[in-house]
This record gives sequence, C-alpha cells and structure tokens, in this order.
Amino acid sequence: MVKNRHTAARPIPTISFTAPAGTPAGVEVLSLAELRHRVPTAQLAVPQRPEFHHLLTLTAGTLRHTVDFTTHTLEPGSWLWIRPGQVNQWGELTRAEGTLILFQQSFLTPATVATARIDDTHAPVLHQPLASDADALRLATDHLIAEFHAFGHLPLDVHIAALRHLLSVLVLRLAHLTAPADQPASNPDPTYLRFRDAVEHNFTHTRRVQDYATTLGYSARTLSRATLAAAGIGAKEFIDRRLILEAKRLLAHSDQTAARIADHLGFASATHFSKYFHQRTDQTPIAFRETIRGHTGQ
Repeated sequence: MVKNRHTAARPIPTISFTAPAGTPAGVEVLSLAELRHRVPTAQLAVPQRPEFHHLLTLTAGTLRHTVDFTTHTLEPGSWLWIRPGQVNQWGELTRAEGTLILFQQSFLTPATVATARIDDTHAPVLHQPLASDADALRLATDHLIAEFHAFGHLPLDVHIAALRHLLSVLVLRLAHLTAPADQPASNPDPTYLRFRDAVEHNFTHTRRVQDYATTLGYSARTLSRATLAAAGIGAKEFIDRRLILEAKRLLAHSDQTAARIADHLGFASATHFSKYFHQRTDQTPIAFRETIRGHTGQ
C-alpha cells in the first residue's frame, strides 16, 4: 500500500498500488494493526482516492469509514468493499481489529472479474452477510492470509496462482451473498441497467433525460419509470446525483479550480456549475471543499 505524500499542489493524492518488497505484485493482505504501524493516523484520516480495490472486515471492535461522503459503521463480520476511484476516509482505527485486502483488478482472471461484477460501480459498499455466508467468508479469508504469508514455501508462480484462486473465492462469495428472507434478491429492469450504464459513460456530456432516451431507443417517461422502480428516484435525479458525486470527488481529491472542474463536467462556466452544485447540496463548491478538508485538518 502506498503512503500518501502531502504536497502543496495535491494534498489529497490519487494512490497507486505498489506491492511491498518480497511479495507478489497485485495483492496485499495485512492486519489493521500492521496498517496502524505502517501509516500515521493523521495520514489515514485524509480523504484518499485509490486506484485499487479495498476489502475490509473486522474481527473485533467497530470502525466508521466514509466512502464517497457516506459514513458506514463496520462491526465484526461485516465487510466494506471500496472500488477504484471512490473517495474514502478512515475513521478511528484504535478501536478495531481486522483484515485489509488490497488488490488490483488485473490480478484476477477475466472470468472472475465478470462473474464477481468486480467493475460494477453501483455495487453496494457495505455488506452484512448472513451467518452461513459469514462463516464461508471467514474461512476464505483465513486461507488467503495463510497463503499470503507463506511466501517462499512454494515456487513463485504456484504461490501467485494459489493467491489468485483464493482471492477469487473470496470476491465471488462476497459478490453473491445470500439475500435475507425478508429481502429477496432483486433483478433490476434491463431498461434501468442500460440507462444506468449510459449515464456512467456520458454524464459529463449530457444531463438531459431525452438525450439518453433517444440514444437507447426509449421514451423519457419509460426511463423515468424504470429508474424510479429500481433506484427510487427519477431519471433526471439519477443523472444529477451521479454528476454531483463526481463533482464532490474532484473537489475533495484534487486542487483543480472550480472552473477546471466545471469544464471537465461539461458546464458552460464556473458560475453555472456553482449554481447547479449549490442548488443540490446547499453549499458552494469551494465551501464543500473547505468543509471536507477542514474536517480532516487540512
């Protein structure tokens, strides 16, 4: 795991994955005690935007962890899955013990990536497994920990293959948890899924529902009905929330000016962007940035 380095130009840097010396590239397994020893607490409290996956589970205590500006509370048995590009911020680590697994998507096979929906940007962050799933996840984690720390006991290519298989078991189980009896697994409308994917690729180019409807071959009303049924909000609100999320990520993560961010997100001017942001968050972009960084001592 790469440590943050504070600079005047980029106080909240993007973090790239670098395997520790003497370990296979692409995956790292460490305890929260090791994390506390390696990285200063103040450094962990700063919002980060890693370019690799985090899997975090607790064995004791509690931990509050913020992902994309929503705070989640972890307890023993629960899991947090942070995906590349999401902005996250550690809470107080002294009250928690557990395991942190860092990995690059490229470490897994394409088949695992597809089956485990590794690149699903809309997948849940917090997972609360049922007892049977929790036992299987704990066993998979224990096997992965043991193999990671058995470096040198097997030929390197065999060791890496074993790690890849063990990590695959873990992510596959985590991605396909048993749904509670009172919360049956849902199958989103294909119309919504197509719209959701189109927004993910084009939200910086257009905020008009009609543009998506025309591209996808639906009416705007059909998209709104499908989105309301699947996500609980209308199509326009869905687009706006995705745009605001990206704006918040950029404001928290980078030192780009409001004008640069406005241009990146497809706004005609910084003034237009500021008005749009304020209407939906009750803060100006600069006030939001100051709040996020002020909260972390920036």
